[in-house]
Amino acid sequence: MYYVYVLECEEHHYIGFTSDLKERFAQHNDGRNTSTKGRTWILLYYEAYRSESAARERERVLKRHGRTKQALLKRLQRND
Repeated sequence: MYYVYVLECEEHHYIGFTSDLKERFAQHNDGRNTSTKGRTWILLYYEAYRSESAARERERVLKRHGRTKQALLKRLQRND
């Protein structure tokens, strides 16, 4: 399986792709990823795909198409 995921830290979001979600999440929180180093992240959302190409395409769409990303984040807003 391949995963597209959304991490959240305060008001920041990070979108990524991986084949090992548990390990990748640990890498983000252990400071082993330069893009997310120095913050504590929560896993806000993920989608699972059977094909790597489908997951990579979804990640690309979320990262490059502002409206798609904003629509997903709006759906995921927590009611604190």
